[in-house]
Amino acid sequence: MDTHSILTADMLDILFEGKNKAYGAYALRRSYRKRLVIALIFMAITVILISAVSLLANTGKKVAAPMVVMDVQLEQVQPQKEPAPEPPPPPPPQHAAPPKVEMIQFTPPRIIIDEEVQPEEQIQDITKLEDAHIGTYNQEGVKDAGIIAPPTEERGTGAVAAPKAAVEDYDVEFKGVQIQAKFPGGDAAWRRYLERNLEKTLPVENGAPLGIYTVVVSFLVDKDGSISEVKAENNPGYGTGEEAVRVIRKGPKWQPAIQNGRNVIFRQRQSISFQVAEEQ
Repeated sequence: MDTHSILTADMLDILFEGKNKAYGAYALRRSYRKRLVIALIFMAITVILISAVSLLANTGKKVAAPMVVMDVQLEQVQPQKEPAPEPPPPPPPQHAAPPKVEMIQFTPPRIIIDEEVQPEEQIQDITKLEDAHIGTYNQEGVKDAGIIAPPTEERGTGAVAAPKAAVEDYDVEFKGVQIQAKFPGGDAAWRRYLERNLEKTLPVENGAPLGIYTVVVSFLVDKDGSISEVKAENNPGYGTGEEAVRVIRKGPKWQPAIQNGRNVIFRQRQSISFQVAEEQ
């Protein structure tokens, strides 16, 4: 398309320059505005018709619905009776005063002349004291049939029994003992055993970063020194917990712990540290 034609042509002709205009897309885009106007006119006519029908339908006469009146009779409501007051609680029982018991005054014995003895100081007959109280004054009353004789004093033999010694169970796990269990040869031999049998490079092989990895292992030392129930109480990872348990489990027998001169079961704890450092 030359320069003069470009100035006079519209955008659609420029877009389809050199293309097959008879394919259909050119004709559809060329008639797009015409089809849009026709659709808008058709939609406007449809809206106008619907609105007109609605207005005509609402212009009819409105008929009021008939009102229904019903006679309602109110029933006479009986007033609610108030509940009867609760009866007052019964008065507390009156306790009768206990009857007076015959009491005879106790007269301490004194050595005086018979003529100087007053009537109230005379010593009463022993038979009168069997069914009467002994007090500080004389009192008339009912006979006391429930006098309890004083308890007889029990005299000891003078021998003091020694306290029984507590029976201690030596078949249980002891938390504290007089002599702890130990590795054959002492602590130095125990350290040598660990250093020779532990795979020290295991954390490095498992990709552990620089640092110190400490594992606390607990195990039971039986009466005969055999090792059992070996377990890691913590596990820093990188195979350190499993390695510490393996080395202790395959070790030799220990010297058992001693309590009161007898071999007992004792739980031993041992910490094992793996260090990952830079190569020098």
